[in-house]
Amino acid sequence: MTPAGAERLPSRAARLLSALFYGACSLFLVLLNKALLTTYGFPSPIVLGIGQMAATIMILYVAKLNKIIHFPDFDKRIPVKLFPLPLLYVGNHLSGLLSTGKLSLPMFTVLRKFTIPLTLLLETIILGKHYSLDIVASVFTIVLGAVVAAGSDLAFNLEGYIFVFLNDIFTAANGVYTKQKMDPKELGKYGVLFYNACFMIIPTFIISVSTGDFQQATEFNQWKNVLFIIQFLLSCFLGYLLMFATVLCSHYNSPLTTAVVGAIKKWPAEGTPRAAQKPWKLNGRLEFLLWH
Repeated sequence: MTPAGAERLPSRAARLLSALFYGACSLFLVLLNKALLTTYGFPSPIVLGIGQMAATIMILYVAKLNKIIHFPDFDKRIPVKLFPLPLLYVGNHLSGLLSTGKLSLPMFTVLRKFTIPLTLLLETIILGKHYSLDIVASVFTIVLGAVVAAGSDLAFNLEGYIFVFLNDIFTAANGVYTKQKMDPKELGKYGVLFYNACFMIIPTFIISVSTGDFQQATEFNQWKNVLFIIQFLLSCFLGYLLMFATVLCSHYNSPLTTAVVGAIKKWPAEGTPRAAQKPWKLNGRLEFLLWH
């Protein structure tokens, strides 16, 4: 019998299903977005991200109006409660875009794997969580495996290393702080999703305009193609599902589990021949939109 006031731990089934749900949403969204970006030649991955945030805001707001879900109404304390998530997102996005194309895909993959041990470290510092030696050893085995796999393609690029390492820090910190802010006494998981999307959509739009991404989207010639529009809208909805699945996985498990599942779904891409990795700059920009 659970003592009164004690925190109820999620069941093993809930932890497993939330991780599988996150992995499936992430994989399906990557496949759909790559189809939009390559098959149709849609030139604006950042606009896809904006559409996904807009879908998140609309779906959660309608659900709140219909009393399907609950999260706090906006007040002047919300930005304080949400801090530093919007700043971490912007830092994550900018460092990701700045590192795009500066490193080979294998080297990029190796450096991105350092998100996992950084997440473990930040969970220990910020959340006070401690992992067993077996888990720590497993985490460093994943990183070592990535280093060995890319050993034949190691190339030194200091600027690229700095930006990707900053990207790792921002990604890890975002996952850990998201877990912290999901406390029902704070914003809850729906509040984190809604207000984070609200605060992120404006700086992301500014980035889109400043990089020319938004202009390319407005000039795209497939907006009258019904099949393209359906897939674009489906991508926006799946983007919401991915954001929800990410929060759900971190809620029932931990940011470390979410980081590991996110890394697992990228493994097939690491084994693809170089000839199949030509659109690295485009796919790299998409990578930073989807890594949570």
